[in-house]
Amino acid sequence: MPKSEITSEVVKELGILSTSKSGWNREVNLVKWNGGAPKLDIRDWAPEHEKAGKGLSLNSEEVAVLKELLSDYDPYETENM
Repeated sequence: MPKSEITSEVVKELGILSTSKSGWNREVNLVKWNGGAPKLDIRDWAPEHEKAGKGLSLNSEEVAVLKELLSDYDPYETENM
């Protein structure tokens, strides 16, 4: 059985979290996968978005839950654990 081609369209670039030595960026974007509805997407992208690494896509309900979970998160609290 042949693999079906996965398509992506970056609808809106929200920001870059970091850049690796290879030049790939870990980005937060709104992405349409296979023509579906845009989802908040966090993953590594090659320059010009010609290739994508493994990542995470969240629908609007999941984004709302994540936002609530992160509202009380203190990243500096984990430094002493």
